[in-house]
Amino acid sequence: MPDDVTPHGARLDEIDRRLLATLDDDPRATVLTLADRAGLARGTVQSRLERYQRDGLLRAHSTRIDPAALGRPLSAMVSAELDQHHIDDACAALARIPEVLECFAPAGETDLLCRVVARDPDDLYRVSEEIRLCPGILRTRTSVYLRRVIPYRTRLLLEEGLTTTAPAPRPRRGGAAAGAVRSRGQRS
Repeated sequence: MPDDVTPHGARLDEIDRRLLATLDDDPRATVLTLADRAGLARGTVQSRLERYQRDGLLRAHSTRIDPAALGRPLSAMVSAELDQHHIDDACAALARIPEVLECFAPAGETDLLCRVVARDPDDLYRVSEEIRLCPGILRTRTSVYLRRVIPYRTRLLLEEGLTTTAPAPRPRRGGAAAGAVRSRGQRS
């Protein structure tokens, strides 16, 4: 799939990328403000925003509440190993735990990754135990977030599309570029 086509089949041109970068800078900006900042006509901005929503490029407008404002300043990731016969039961039980903000099914050794919040370390222990006791969960491992070092962002992806017309070729395995690196990352 080319870089300028989304998984939903929508093509992104330079105007789309410029408008989306402007929107990323100020998600609450009005159509008129976006048009002014992106150097586009108001009608162009309005029709493109409608297309982005229709094509699934933009998620529904929402305001994310900081869990710390709700008395849950501690964030952690809980990985869980599941009994493969009880995945649906485990997910249903996890969905009932208020401190589980979101859950992912990754590739690899872990079956589920859950982002959780808690009041303090003792509360995190309680939440982790509640997760561990869910039907179908065999083992859990908890990693506490000490601080966020890179916030969620898409700006660099958008800017990449504005500065390049074609993706840079990637070195092939076993080719001339690969000869400088030996197995396990050791240089020759």
